[in-house]
This record gives sequence, structure tokens and C-alpha cells, in this order.
Amino acid sequence: MTRREFRDLVPPATARDALADLAITAGTDTVPLAEANGRTLAAHVDAPLDVPGFDRSAMDGYAVRAADTFGASEGDPTTLRVVGTVRAGTEPDASVGEGDAVQVATGAVLPSGADAVVPVERTVEREDTVDVMTGVAPGDSVMPRGADIAAGDAALGPGTTLGPRHLGLLAALGHERVPVRSQPDVAVVSTGEELVQPGEEPDPAAGQIYDVNSHTIAAAVDATGARATRYTPATDDEETLRETLADAAADASLIVTSGSTSAGAADLLYRLVEEHGEILVHGVAIKPGRPLLVGRIFDTPYVGLPGYPVSALSVFRTFVAPRLRAVSGRPQPETATADATLATRVRYDGGRRRLVAVGLVADGDGDLVAYAPAKGSGATTTLAETDGIVQMAAETSLLAAGETVTVERFDDAPIPALLGVGDPDPVFARLLDDFATSRFLSLSATDASRWVDDDVPDVTVTPTDDLTGTRAEPLARWNREWGLVVPAGNPDDITALSDLVDGDYRFANLDDSLAVRTALAEHLETLALDSAEDTAAAIDGFHRELPGIESAARSVAAGRADAGLGLRVTATQLGLEFVPVGTQTLGVVPNPTRLDKSSVERLRDHLADRLPSLLTETPGYAPAE
Repeated sequence: MTRREFRDLVPPATARDALADLAITAGTDTVPLAEANGRTLAAHVDAPLDVPGFDRSAMDGYAVRAADTFGASEGDPTTLRVVGTVRAGTEPDASVGEGDAVQVATGAVLPSGADAVVPVERTVEREDTVDVMTGVAPGDSVMPRGADIAAGDAALGPGTTLGPRHLGLLAALGHERVPVRSQPDVAVVSTGEELVQPGEEPDPAAGQIYDVNSHTIAAAVDATGARATRYTPATDDEETLRETLADAAADASLIVTSGSTSAGAADLLYRLVEEHGEILVHGVAIKPGRPLLVGRIFDTPYVGLPGYPVSALSVFRTFVAPRLRAVSGRPQPETATADATLATRVRYDGGRRRLVAVGLVADGDGDLVAYAPAKGSGATTTLAETDGIVQMAAETSLLAAGETVTVERFDDAPIPALLGVGDPDPVFARLLDDFATSRFLSLSATDASRWVDDDVPDVTVTPTDDLTGTRAEPLARWNREWGLVVPAGNPDDITALSDLVDGDYRFANLDDSLAVRTALAEHLETLALDSAEDTAAAIDGFHRELPGIESAARSVAAGRADAGLGLRVTATQLGLEFVPVGTQTLGVVPNPTRLDKSSVERLRDHLADRLPSLLTETPGYAPAE
């Protein structure tokens, strides 16, 4: 298999210039007022009429001649004849002469002859008269014709992003339809033989995965004010890919693909763009995102994004989104960036600009802290575990802990109110369901402790044996039962861990970052062989580690293992049998610097209220002694 090298990696500024040169156009639509919210006004709007179109009472009261109220007071009121009533939306049937008053409602037309309104609370009504207990001046409590906006005045300018207050003004001016910028049509195509759509069943043996990028990129396109159309993910068959891109070019102002943009023999896009268009950029000096492809295909502007989900979204956010916002007339949102303190140092010596995905959390003083999860751009969960990117210049090899960084937000979603790290636990996960903006990252006890030292999380979930005197007291503690998960009916009659040593069984183990695996390692010391290492070596599959707390049990359910390490609650939920081995005590431990943070206080109260019933409801759980 031959490999073609990237063209010279261009600086990020060159890639932006290439995108600016693409003729991505948007015209003008005239849409009903009800459909204009969030759209960008395409033309200047002047007021065609006065608003209000008449002298209007600003409150409930009596329309009067101000001169008739001169000197009126509570001790010496002025009595006026009531000669009529005017409600909002009706034409006055009386006028105000000397010594007269007309009762008016808020918003009513001011009767002729009147030049002021006395508030109703400053009057005393009689049978045919009214006592006025205060003097008023001409214009008091009256909104003159055109006071809101006068005919011919400028109302809204082009480029205004229409929101509720703008739509209210347009409605007041009588506009039934308004001219707005058209939404550029963007075709979004994911490439790859391995992709299947949510709802379909992937074949892991064939390396199939769900299509992530077409969904994330389409949503990101829509957020810019453009309009995304997802095309059925194209395979890596050259002719099929060519036909898909030709169809997309016929309808779109821009084609955005993901994957297949590198220079390998199996990466077709750069060859198709060369054959049917023009390459402006193939490779940009940035990480992640080096294989950015910019050009034209079938006479349509084209951008090829990397295949890894975080890379694709980061590169789109950095290069493509600003261009689409400019075309759509949609300004950058005010929440697009946030300043934060970097919790831990970030090193990089690659010689390219780096886009560092980070998460955000508020510290005890309400200031933002940025942290970088361990997973890379190829991990889909990084999309949900981070909130934006920090740009690290090519010449910068270190961002120091404590440094202030600018985070370019992926979106305007709320920053998680509560950040927990540590050992994944089903009961704690259910407790977090009651926190609308929370995030939990699975970390080993060692890593979780280091994160607390760096003042990142609000709380940790950890075996209480790992606590030291420097940590705060747990907010709550509980026991959970762990052991072996076996098929329904326990067909191999496995009754203890020692059976796996003596018998020919396939065992599914868990990653050593999980607390249950730590408990297993400790238990191995009690078995009969010479050492824990010998015992582990005698168990088929012991050293093949699975990452999630339910992973081993699901391997048993799928028939890939005869026994797996797990929790009783998992076995029950999957309809499997459970062989108990031990009990482990977990605790929720607050970060000592976050004890007064409101979300931590809420969690403390919620644990007191909800945890006892959850422990009762959940198989294999009990309060700690």
C-alpha cells in the first residue's frame, strides 16, 4: 500500500484565508413574523407609521385639562364633571371642555380637549363628578403620538439577529413578513465503510461503529445559522463517494465531510477533489486536525474534516463555524469564550498549534477552572466530558498550572454545577440524575486523589480505605457486594473464585483503575496458590482487562465469558446469576475547598434524603456500619 505525503502544512491563518475565499453565498428570504425568531435581518427597516398612532393614556384615570387642576390637593380637591368613558381600542364619544373629565383606561385614546391624565388613585369618584386631589401638568401620564417611534425613524438595521424584543417592534410596526438572510445549505457527509446509523445494529467483529460526526457536525452547522442536510454516510467505494458528493453539490452552498481526508492510499477525498475540482489546503499545522482539506468540488465549496469526533468538532469550531456565521449574518455568541484557570500543566512539543480539549467547573469562589481529561480526540466521550478548546500556539511547549487561559466553548450549554470523579457506582449515578448539570469522570483512586490535590473536582467517589487524614469527612458511605457474574442458572456450577483456578473457564476481568478490581487483587492473596501472581496466571482471561464497571458482566451475557468480575446489582439487571465474594465500602468525599459550594451543599442534603431508600431498593447495597 503506497502512501502520499501531505502537502506542506499551512499555518492556521492560511487555512482561514482559503475558507474566506470560498464563495459560500446566502440570499434573502421573506418569512412570516412567526418564523423570524433567531434569523438575521437582511434589510433596513424604517417605521412606516407612528407608534402609538394617537395620544394615549399611560394609566387608568381621568383625562382632564391640566389648567383645571391647578392648586388641587387632598385638603382642597377640585371637582370636575364626568362626561364620558373611553376604553382601550374604542373611539372617544366625548370631548373635554372647561371643568370636564373623561374616565380613561390604560392605552385608551386621549379625548380631544384633554392634555393630561390624573391617576385614578389620586381621585375620589362621585355619582356624576370626580374629586381631583392633585394638580397635573400638560402631558402628565400621556404618551403622545409617535412617542415610541415616529414614522420615518430607523427601526432596525440589517444584520440584526432577531429576538423577542425585535419581533415585538416589528409587530408594532405592522410587519407581517420580514426580509432575513437565507440560511446557507450545508451538506454534511460522514465517510467510512465502518459506519452505521443509530437504530441499526453494528457488527463489532467487522469493526463497525456508529456514525457520530454527521450528527455532531450537522448540529454545529445549524448553530451557526446555516442549515445542515445529512447525507447517508458514504462508503469508501470511490464511485459511491463520487455520486454522493455530486448529489450534495447540486443542492448545497458548502459540502462538509469527515474522515478520509488523510494522505493514505485508502483516503479518497483528496483525489476526488483534485479530479473534480481544486485543492486549496491539504493539511494544516494544528493538532488535532492536521488532515484538513479545503477546496472546491463539482463547482461547490468544500471542507474535509478529520475523522476523529473531537478533532472534527474542534476544527469545525475553529475554522468553518466563523465563516458560516459571517455568511449567515449570525454574530459570535457572547458565551463563545470563557476565561479559566488551568488546573494542571499541559506539555506539547509537536511544533504545530494545538487545540486542547478541556472541561470547566467553578471552584469554591465561583471562578472557572479548566481541566484536560486523559482521553484523546479519538474518544467520543471526550465530546461530552469537555466544554471547549484552548489554543496552544506552535511555539508554546508548556501551559503552566495556574495560568489563565481562554476557552473557546463548543456551545452555550451550562457549565456543570457539580463535578465528581473517582470510581463509577450505579447508586451514585442514580443520585446524580437529580442534578440537571452534573458530570462524573471515571478515575482510579490515585488519579482522583491527584485531581483533588490540583483542586479540580467537587467530590470524589472512592473506597473509604483510601482516605487519608488530609481529606474531608465523607458526605455519605455505603457497602456494595461484589463477586462473580455467571450465566443464568449457573450452568458450570461456579461457587467461588477458586473454581476459576481449578477449572477450564473463560474469565472476564476489569481494568485495574476500578475499585472492584482492587478488591479482587486483595482477595487473591487469600487463595491457595503460592502467590497472587500465580493465582492470576492460572485464571484464563485474568489479564485481559475491560474498562467499564458492567463490561465483564456484559461479556458473560453475550456468551464471551463463563464468569466475570462485577456487582450483584449488575447481575440482577442483566438477568444473570451472582456468586458473592466480598463487600466493599465506598464514600462520597468532598473537596475540602468546595465545602461551601452550593452544589456540594445540595448533594449533602440529597444524600441524606435519597440515599437510604436507594440502598434499600438496589440489590447488593446496604448502609455502611
